[in-house]
This record gives sequence, C-alpha cells and structure tokens, in this order.
Amino acid sequence: MAVNPDPKPGRWILPLVILGMIAFTYFFVRQLPEASPDTTLIGAPETTTTTSGDPGETTTPGENPVDPDTQAYLAELDAINSELQLLGTEIVTVNDAFDADPRQIEFPEAEDRFEAVTDNTQTLAERIAALTVPVGLEQNQEALQRAIDLATDAANDALAGIRSTDTGQLRRAAVEAYTVATEDFATEVTNAKNAAGASA
Repeated sequence: MAVNPDPKPGRWILPLVILGMIAFTYFFVRQLPEASPDTTLIGAPETTTTTSGDPGETTTPGENPVDPDTQAYLAELDAINSELQLLGTEIVTVNDAFDADPRQIEFPEAEDRFEAVTDNTQTLAERIAALTVPVGLEQNQEALQRAIDLATDAANDALAGIRSTDTGQLRRAAVEAYTVATEDFATEVTNAKNAAGASA
C-alpha cells in the first residue's frame, strides 16, 4: 500500500486562493483610469481669485465687496455712534448723581455737563446731516437722522428740565428719551451695514 507523503493536501488550497485574489486585485487596479489633475472633490469650498487689488485676495461666491465710499460712510457712522453712546452714558451719570441722596453733584456742575451733552449731540447731528450718502442707503440715512435729532431734542429738554422749577419730571423723562434715541441710533447703524452688505 502506497503512503501519501502529504497527509493533509487541502491545507494548500487557502494560500492559493489568497494569492489568486491578490493577483486579480493587482491587475484590476492597473486597468482603472488615472484621476485627472483637474478633478474637484465634492464639497470642497470654491474660491475665485480677483484680478484687481491684492494678487493674493480671494472672494467667496455670494460676497459683495463694499466700495471705498461706502466703507468711509460706514466708518463715520461707527465713529459717530461711539461718541453718541458715550454721551448717553454721561447724561445718565449726571442725572443719577444729581438725583442721589445725598446729592453727589450740585446744580452748577450738573448744568454745565448737561449743556456739554446738548452741544456735542447737536454737533453729531450736523455730522450725520453732512454725510455723502451712498446709493441705496438713503432710507437708512433718514432713519439715522431721525434718531439723532430725537437725541438732540431730548438733550435740550434735559437741560431745560434741570433749569426749571419742577421737581425733576421733565429732566428724568428727557434723559430716558435720550437713552432710547441712542439705542435706536445704534440699531440703525447696524441696519445700514446690513443694507450695504458689510459685516456688522
């Protein structure tokens, strides 16, 4: 009786199958077309290089760059708004100090500071009126002018109130109206930036 030199001939089948799969994969992959260098991955952010200005500047589709005149207009609005907000803080500070018990500032100082707020607010209103308004922002300019005119009227009323013989109702109401006007002005500045397509 002949003796089988390999008692487990089946053990060679699996390595042969694996080797065949590797060879098949290798030849299959070599047959695939190479990717084009111009291929764009799905979901990659798209940018467009501008031909003017900074050579390295890029713009994202959907962004509207703000022209220099509009940028200057918005920068002036920011400057005026910053000054107006400081005046709003000042008028509230003076009013609260004058109403404190015991009183923290006396009439002459309170009157001088109210008068300074009134004069400075009027100056800001004149700066707003003198601005060159970019096309498309005319309605925003009108809203800004209304808000700062209300602040000017309120400052005048506060000054008249502290000079009056009433018990402070006119002055307090005017200070509150001034605060509301400064808040409205800040809102209208934001609205103007949005209308211009600029970042707030």
